[in-house]
Amino acid sequence: MLLLLADFLIQFDGAFRVLHYLTFRAILGVLTALAICLAIGPAMIAKLTIKKIGQSVRDDGPQSHFSKSGTPTMGGAMILFAVAISTLLCADLTNRYVWVVLLVTLAHGVIGFVDDYKKVLLGNSDGLSARAKYFWQSVVAAGAAIYLFKTAQVPAETQFIVPFFKNVTLDMNWGYIILTYFVIVGSSNAVNLTDGLDGLAIMPTVMIAAALAIFAYLSGHANFAQYLQIPHIPKSGELVVFCAALIGSGLGFLWFNAYPAMVFMGDVGALALGAALGVVAVLVRQEIVLVIMGGIFVVETISVIIQVASYKTRKKRVFLMAPIHHHYELKGWPEPRIIVRFWIISVILVLIGLATLKLR
Repeated sequence: MLLLLADFLIQFDGAFRVLHYLTFRAILGVLTALAICLAIGPAMIAKLTIKKIGQSVRDDGPQSHFSKSGTPTMGGAMILFAVAISTLLCADLTNRYVWVVLLVTLAHGVIGFVDDYKKVLLGNSDGLSARAKYFWQSVVAAGAAIYLFKTAQVPAETQFIVPFFKNVTLDMNWGYIILTYFVIVGSSNAVNLTDGLDGLAIMPTVMIAAALAIFAYLSGHANFAQYLQIPHIPKSGELVVFCAALIGSGLGFLWFNAYPAMVFMGDVGALALGAALGVVAVLVRQEIVLVIMGGIFVVETISVIIQVASYKTRKKRVFLMAPIHHHYELKGWPEPRIIVRFWIISVILVLIGLATLKLR
């Protein structure tokens, strides 16, 4: 919308050309999303509290969580609202990548909303069944994957890139659809599993979004992409604005979600944010780098898989409780210590991911 406004205002003052600069619109995206979250946060939390839309706590979980029972949840709606408004305001709405990533994110938000709604408002502790949740995630992810494959304009858009090596690419053809599907669905569920402590999931998400914004900017710039020997994806630079909106809304949400949390994200936020990271990584051809930077999410997911597999096959648990952050809670670690240490690990992993730009 700002681009349309700029085109109109430039005839009166050339200074409005600044609205065409991607970096300027990205900064506006961060600030706009942040301001929206900070503005609507208190009212949303108050309304959730009045409506008694609160978090339920497992009886077999850490005792420190019992005090969190009733804390407002579904705060992820705040994030999605800020991301949507900021993106629609600051991004180039003629760019198909912007619409793909925004629609995939919001669609996963709807899936998460239905799950939260059933859990909290309808009193169904199971929420949306695992089968139904996975089905609708699959529909959205597969739809996006097929669309991106069919509309690809340059070979680089569907090639598999191996970081740390020069010119190591694989033409996947239809395999691109399968990879894209698993990245989106896997990332969505991984962030959802990690969202178990105050601020634990949102800060790594913000850091990864910032790193992906750098990849998007460089991939969309022909000269930078050639110099760094990364795939040049025309017009992918516009994803910087979307990533900026994620950063701003994530920081705004963290204002209320920091320990001790005033509001929880819920599936409406966690599923959507994970899908957003996944689809951006696919668009800039950095799926492996996403796995590296999202190492915390990966470990959390693997801990659940190991725990379930071990219990089903041996009737024994590997961890005191899964996901693994609960294991450390039951070992006696204070919640803030776990959160901050996981954040530190995420910083390191994101830096390693960014290092792939030069270590080839």
